Amino acid sequence: MIWNSAADFWAMGGYGIYVWGSFGVTALCMVIEAMWVKHARGQALTQVVHELEAQETQGKDWQT
Repeated sequence: MIWNSAADFWAMGGYGIYVWGSFGVTALCMVIEAMWVKHARGQALTQVVHELEAQETQGKDWQT
């Protein structure tokens, strides 16, 4: 397809709303996925730290 102007490029022959909307939704999903993974990683690391701390306290005699 040949575009004569920037407006023709953005219009994409009348399908611009679908093309750019698809790019927008995909970009949004990718950003949400990255944030979700970062959050899940933080939770996993916190859980590992808590488990290691619990493991260190096992077997200690709290009476003395």
